Amino acid sequence: MSKKKVRHILGLSGGKDSTALAIFMRREYPDLEIEYFFCDTHKELKETYEYLGRIEDWLGIKINYLEAERGFDHWLDVYGGVLPSPKMRWCTKQMKIIPLEKWVGDDEVITYIGIRADENRDGYISTKPNITPKFPFKEHGLVKADIIRLLEESGIGMPDYYRWRSRSGCYFCFFQRKYEWVMLHQNHPDLFQKAVEYEQNHRDGRTYTWTQGETLLELLVRKDQVIANHYKAMAREAQKKPDRPLVEALEAVLDEEDETLPCLACHL
Repeated sequence: MSKKKVRHILGLSGGKDSTALAIFMRREYPDLEIEYFFCDTHKELKETYEYLGRIEDWLGIKINYLEAERGFDHWLDVYGGVLPSPKMRWCTKQMKIIPLEKWVGDDEVITYIGIRADENRDGYISTKPNITPKFPFKEHGLVKADIIRLLEESGIGMPDYYRWRSRSGCYFCFFQRKYEWVMLHQNHPDLFQKAVEYEQNHRDGRTYTWTQGETLLELLVRKDQVIANHYKAMAREAQKKPDRPLVEALEAVLDEEDETLPCLACHL
């Protein structure tokens, strides 16, 4: 009986690093049969789906859309209405990890992950022994500037939401910074309102918040202050490094506000 072939997989989040990794792997390992996947929560920005479609067209690949058997609202009810948070990331487990592990099954798998050489983090979203992680950017010494260059040279470019948001993920992701929430309200007021409803609508009358210390409506009251502080920080960043690409400056400013590292499954 012949040994089953090892599968090679690469997860796309709709973010810059995983997209650049797909480009890099196609360029450096053109003969490698890679399966691409996206864990779809159905709570994504429309720009994310548009960008994934662009990736498929440019690279001539098919992305497997993986999804949980039950949606976010079901799991929110199971967890008693407690919104996911940095301390309780049930959304990642139920809507990313479990669907991925089901898709992989018991196959021997090598998964390629877009953590860069200039990032001080490791780890992987699954502990299954049949899944082996590889970090090509770390192995080849690629840093953020290389990732931006890969995207620009390929013609794929950046996702549209990078104008106001530095990470991919659900529109209500609790890892968003204050400025990103305010910009969600400006760019997608309907989605912002849905996020507000998730905070408010609990049978027992309790209120859970996406951001620590205040509700989204309380944050909105001081949106002008949040925006003004952001522009001041961007101006400081421009003075420090005048030639820095806008996306890098935005990321640096937002990380200054909150440098908490998001889930690897969502934000690469």
